[in-house]
Amino acid sequence: MLNIRQAKEKDIPAILNMLSQILEIHAVLRPDLFISGTRKYMEPDLKEMLADRNRPAFVAEEDGEVVGYCLCAVEETARGNNQRESRTLFIDDLCVDEKQRGKQIGRKLVEFATAFAREIRCYDMTLNVWEGNDAALNFYRHNGFSVRKIVMEKIL
Repeated sequence: MLNIRQAKEKDIPAILNMLSQILEIHAVLRPDLFISGTRKYMEPDLKEMLADRNRPAFVAEEDGEVVGYCLCAVEETARGNNQRESRTLFIDDLCVDEKQRGKQIGRKLVEFATAFAREIRCYDMTLNVWEGNDAALNFYRHNGFSVRKIVMEKIL
């Protein structure tokens, strides 16, 4: 049975493994930006995140094994001349172990994060998807996300 819960320090090795998996997807997609064999975060970074109330982290656990994670950040926007005050739950990184994909684990992680965001009275949830990562883009669209803005680049 799948259980979604707050991440703990004991989950770090499994999260690190999946961070490596997701990095390889990005390294294939954009080798000009991402270095194969690396990861976005290291163990000390994850320990620091898990201790930070504004960096909620969730894991999906099945039969005692961590099979997915969702790393988030609570972002506050102060009222300005042209913008309303708001609170956002930013999904910094979400991954399901490559051996466990297709079992609705990602959807359940998004649902859990959504319930958490509502509980802490967020206006919305946001995330970034790299151009060309069609599987991720389709997954997020299927789970209720839509494009807010597009960041463009011109490589020199």
